[in-house]
Amino acid sequence: MPLTVLSDTDVSKVLHSFTKQDVLDMQQSLADAMHYYSTAIEEDSNGCGSSYQPLRTSLKRSDGQTTLFMPASSNDGLGVKIVTLAVPESEKKGSSNAPPEATGSGAASLASFDSLSLSQASSSSTFDGPPASTTSSQSTTPKGSITLLDREGAPRALMNAEEITAFRTALASTMLFKKRQNVHDVLVFGAGKQAYWHIRLALLLRGSEVHHLNIINRSFHRAQELIETLHKSPVGDGQTLPIPKIQIITHGHREYNRLLKATVRESSVIFCTTPSITPLFPASYLTNPEGRKKGRYVSAIGSYKPHMMEIHPDILKQNVAPDHGRHHHKHATEGGAIIVDSVEACLKEAGEIIQAGLTGNELVEVGELIMLRKEAERKRKECQARQSMEGLDAGGVELGECEQRKKRRGKKEETDGGLMEWLQKGNVIYKSVGLGLMDVVVGTDLVRLADERGIGTRIENF
Repeated sequence: MPLTVLSDTDVSKVLHSFTKQDVLDMQQSLADAMHYYSTAIEEDSNGCGSSYQPLRTSLKRSDGQTTLFMPASSNDGLGVKIVTLAVPESEKKGSSNAPPEATGSGAASLASFDSLSLSQASSSSTFDGPPASTTSSQSTTPKGSITLLDREGAPRALMNAEEITAFRTALASTMLFKKRQNVHDVLVFGAGKQAYWHIRLALLLRGSEVHHLNIINRSFHRAQELIETLHKSPVGDGQTLPIPKIQIITHGHREYNRLLKATVRESSVIFCTTPSITPLFPASYLTNPEGRKKGRYVSAIGSYKPHMMEIHPDILKQNVAPDHGRHHHKHATEGGAIIVDSVEACLKEAGEIIQAGLTGNELVEVGELIMLRKEAERKRKECQARQSMEGLDAGGVELGECEQRKKRRGKKEETDGGLMEWLQKGNVIYKSVGLGLMDVVVGTDLVRLADERGIGTRIENF
């Protein structure tokens, strides 16, 4: 088998050729792996099981940069990602603690766009990949590579890790987003690669239902470049990306605090994609009765160290607080759910969870809440025979508790409509710090598609 080499441009080309079905298929592959990670025991000899995933190693240099070594196993082979993380602006001497997704200020601090607002020349120009600012030396995007081996240990692929890291994070984050009942108003903090891929996948999966997209970022120009890239970027099979009404808000606006509060309150989905060391908005925006009039899906994937956080710890504490029977407002439902990629990893690295003082018993791994592909397909066939889909989608990831979790929780949640209802309608926080398993599984599928589509360089008899 030849060795496939994929540059950053190659990876981007493959990812931007995806149709909605390609995204659903790859998302389901990742969901299967995460399910096995959370549920397989050593006796199962499942390559995705947690017992086969070594702990990652980190090296911190004198300049503050950290290099991560992330080995992992899957059912198709082995792999290791080696990436270096730049020092976030918020941690450099003399910088402010404001959300550090980008630096500088734009000429405008509040602007609205709709699908026709950009110039015709801009919309029709050739797509050259993500905006240059997201790959600049000042970016916090991890830089490095992923090496994949087959089951026998033979080299299978070598690829640049920058684009795929952001893509696989968004792919996991949008698993629960895909099943949310209300996705009309989406808010994104940041304008880098992570923000780009969260927005792109959200629009590919549920674009016709997303009415408003709000982007909050320190640099207006960087956010504007992201929007222009969304307009120009291709979609597989000649499809077009649905673009909703878009508004950019920057920190320099004289009414920033008012706009921030109103936008957070109006949002049904919030994607936090910045390496911030302070909360992106006050806890009260979501914890008081007015803030809890609607259920929200909040995904926080930007912070990756114990001292970093994007969401105030009080929001997490309220999400896991027991129901005391207090109903300040008829729609202000108490409680919620906190979903993580890995309980063990988040308890060690996720600043929001650590600073909120949460324990493993208050967290649920996403792998425990999603059906395997074969189980989802079986349920769909059963429903089709009864001529009723009963809440199932035509394809892609479906929700469903694993047997181990059902036994642990017993009948405690059944009277409240259960966790499945919370995941679709209630207050849900998804926190991820990333797993090497995600890179190996998504990377393996990406290499297969690259070979099928003739993208990249192949070295025979390596």
